[in-house]
Amino acid sequence: MARFELKLPKMGESVAEATITNWLKQVGDKIEVDEAVLEIATDKVDSEVPSEVSGVLVEQLFGKDDLVQVGQTIAIIETEGGEVSSTVEESVSTEVVTELTKMISPESTTVKENATSNDYSATEKFLSPLVKNIAKEEGVSVSELEAIAGTGKEGRVTKNDILEYVKNRTNQPVAAHPIAIAAPVQKPTAAPVAQKAAPVSVSGGDEIVEMDRMRKLIAGYMVASVQTSAHVQSFIEVDVTNIVKWREKNKNAFEKREGEKFTYTPIFMEAVAKAIKDYPGMNISVDGDYIIKKKNINLGMAASLPNGNLIVPVIKNADQLNLVGMAKAVNDLGGRAKAGKLKPDDTQGGTYTVTNVGTFGSVFGTPILNQPQVGILALGAIRKVPAVIETPEGDFIGIRQKMFLSHSYDHRVVDGALGGSFVKRVAEYLEAFDVNRDL
Repeated sequence: MARFELKLPKMGESVAEATITNWLKQVGDKIEVDEAVLEIATDKVDSEVPSEVSGVLVEQLFGKDDLVQVGQTIAIIETEGGEVSSTVEESVSTEVVTELTKMISPESTTVKENATSNDYSATEKFLSPLVKNIAKEEGVSVSELEAIAGTGKEGRVTKNDILEYVKNRTNQPVAAHPIAIAAPVQKPTAAPVAQKAAPVSVSGGDEIVEMDRMRKLIAGYMVASVQTSAHVQSFIEVDVTNIVKWREKNKNAFEKREGEKFTYTPIFMEAVAKAIKDYPGMNISVDGDYIIKKKNINLGMAASLPNGNLIVPVIKNADQLNLVGMAKAVNDLGGRAKAGKLKPDDTQGGTYTVTNVGTFGSVFGTPILNQPQVGILALGAIRKVPAVIETPEGDFIGIRQKMFLSHSYDHRVVDGALGGSFVKRVAEYLEAFDVNRDL
């Protein structure tokens, strides 16, 4: 019998880890080639990990809700014939060497014991192996860990929670035992402790439903974004009458030729990509005191899922696509988002986001930034409205198709002049749309 190591596969250039959400196979179960063994989740996308071999699952190396790095072995599958994989042998050999080193080197043993003096098994709080390792390396005590407000499932402390705590914690050492000496009160340097939400009154007829994993993540992202960036908005009304007429004239031919629908979204995305090239100051991110100017224009496209949650797939290098290519990218990502078929890398690397609130009848909105981006554009509903039309013969009132563009931006690095000029340029591209354009 041979033992095959099932590793967490690479899921994209910018995806380095994933959380195990469910084991589809248990120890002792038979597994066929390409059969799903477990379900994993990255920041927003859920997916399955299939087996590369047929055999029997003999060991699960991680539990549900554990965070696993790409390339780590997550399970052992026993197959017919062959030998034990070299990786397993190496790991066993490493453990043996470590134990022998402890036996012959009392000094190193003492150091190790001091480094791991905190017994994290004493806490009732669930802690993943990765969180425990970080806590040990940074000298975080059990009491400190218990005080951290986790953002994971059921309030569990995630990797990001412990890293953020370590980053903001006071640099002063904490005494192991209380000392009966009055000390001067010092101003705390750590981040302020988050206030607990006010208790919610529940009556007998109310239904209590726990948020699913994605909704908890979205909630955390939204709160963190508001706490991170200084949000400000600019609004502009756009006359899209020519676009509406042009689409009505060309949409059927496009669908017949390409086998898919042509919506307004590709036109708006094209205009945004052009405006970003004109105003590259909107294509940046903030990292502490530094501004990162992004080379590629990767447009996020907020999409609503059937379960009511939100996901933002990304159109990579959007400025390099023609209108047909943009339409195909929009349809592909939108379709796979609704079907739950997005890959982790499909939601990574966005530099600017567009959300269509008009889909639900909203005239305009004030969207929250998709961190670490500094801008997001909301597209309002297209409506027939009476408008003043200027002509060489004079002004008159006519029926026009109009919509509002709502631009939210990070006032830490984007001032009103840039934020307002950018959305105005998007409007100019839309109003100057060529009605004789071929599709």
